[in-house]
Amino acid sequence: MTGWLRRTFADPQIESHLLTDEGEVVIDEVRHHWAAYWRTALELAGGALFFAVFLRSSVQVGWLPLLLSAGLTLHAGWLALSENMDRFVITNMRVFRIRGVFARRLATMPITRILDITVEKPLLGRLLNFGHFVFESAAQEQGLKDIRYVGAPDSRDLTIQRVVQRSGLRRSMS
Repeated sequence: MTGWLRRTFADPQIESHLLTDEGEVVIDEVRHHWAAYWRTALELAGGALFFAVFLRSSVQVGWLPLLLSAGLTLHAGWLALSENMDRFVITNMRVFRIRGVFARRLATMPITRILDITVEKPLLGRLLNFGHFVFESAAQEQGLKDIRYVGAPDSRDLTIQRVVQRSGLRRSMS
C-alpha cells in the first residue's frame, strides 16, 4: 500500500513519458535544488513553534495553537510534495517539465525549437550553486519558459548545449 502511494503521489513517473521505441533516453533529470524548500522549512518551524505554544497553553485556548500547528505542518508537507513532483528532464530528443501532485501538467519542447537559454544566478544562487533557466523558443507562450531552482545551472546548461550540438542542429567550428 505504501509503495503504491509513493509511486502515485511522490514519483512523477518520468519513464512513462519517454519515446523508448524511438530511442529516447534520459540524459539528465533535474530536481529542485534544496534552496527551493525555504518556504517549507519556515512553515515547519512555525508549526513547531505553535506546537510548543500548545504544550504550554491552558486547556481553554490550547486548541488554537494546535490547530495552527497542524495547518502549517500539513501545508508545509504539501509544499514539499509539490516541489518534489516538479521535474525538468533533458533527453536526447527534447526537454520537458512535469509537475503536479493530483493533476499532472506536462510541457515539452523539442531540442530543435530551443533558440536561447538564459541562466540567471542571483547572489544567493551563486553562493549555494543554483540558478534559474529562461528558455526562448519560436513559440513565445510555453510551459517551459521559466525553470526555477536548478542545481548546478552551468553544467546543466552545458549538457543542453551538448545535446543540441550532437543533434546536428548547429554547425561545429572544425
